[in-house]
Amino acid sequence: MAVYVNNLVIDAGEDFSQDFTLETSLNDVVNLTGYAGSSYIRKHPESSNVISGFGISFFNPSYGQLRLSLGSSITSTIPEGRYVYDVLVTTQNSSKQIVIEGMVTVRTGISS
Repeated sequence: MAVYVNNLVIDAGEDFSQDFTLETSLNDVVNLTGYAGSSYIRKHPESSNVISGFGISFFNPSYGQLRLSLGSSITSTIPEGRYVYDVLVTTQNSSKQIVIEGMVTVRTGISS
């Protein structure tokens, strides 16, 4: 599996979700049935301080689809700024791989 680079924008105080479809380098979808995942936001790659964790759901696993999400109660607590994130999946045989990574920009809205 290739690592997807995808930058995200989160508006503070709003619910956030982003869907992804994972594919192989040959453009075949990855069957994510039985996979688990974790995803964290940090200020920079070397930081040991986790700003927040995304919720991950494999909503259509046989077609390689997963969703990252954060509720408004979480996004309202993240200070405006630029961060990094990645998504680590664990296969049924306990193999681990980062499949998505990128920057997260958190914006504060007028009504937030």
